[in-house]
Amino acid sequence: MRQLTVFNNISLDGYFTDARSDMSWAHRFDPEWTKFSASNAQGSDDGALLFGRKTYEMMAAYWPTPEAKKQMPEIAEGINRLPKFVVSRSLDKADWNNTTILKGDLETEVGKLKKGSGSRIVIMGSGTLVAQLAALRLIDEYTLVIVPVVLGRGRTLFEGLDRKLGLKRTRERAFENGNVVATYVPE
Repeated sequence: MRQLTVFNNISLDGYFTDARSDMSWAHRFDPEWTKFSASNAQGSDDGALLFGRKTYEMMAAYWPTPEAKKQMPEIAEGINRLPKFVVSRSLDKADWNNTTILKGDLETEVGKLKKGSGSRIVIMGSGTLVAQLAALRLIDEYTLVIVPVVLGRGRTLFEGLDRKLGLKRTRERAFENGNVVATYVPE
């Protein structure tokens, strides 16, 4: 069975987006972080990405552009190459290459993806989707990039989750730019 993994940035005070839905505060690139990000974006040849509609639209507006390919070529190549799935009831078409729209019942659709062939499916951004899938207990791993910034207000990654979700840390890594990447699995 494919593993469903979250990879998201959060602030020290626990927000994945600020009060204006901006996530630019999380972009702290230096050579070490860029190398790490590029290796993550390459993924495996049989990996996939899963997005909610809002994150999908934001990513699709940037990563296929010449600007993205110039600024971060390795990351752009990986993200553009991988198969992408977007959960949406309102999207009728997806122009970003290798994208499939999932319109059915969330638990059923994601269950099918997990049972399909391939390796890891990674969710990036997509806070509403993360909270819904966490409530359904469909997420196998949470990799959180803890960015050394305090936002004061914003949206938490698990907003709307109505019950406790116990997690166990399995690994962590600190970076020179202050980011700490910590990975957790459900208990």
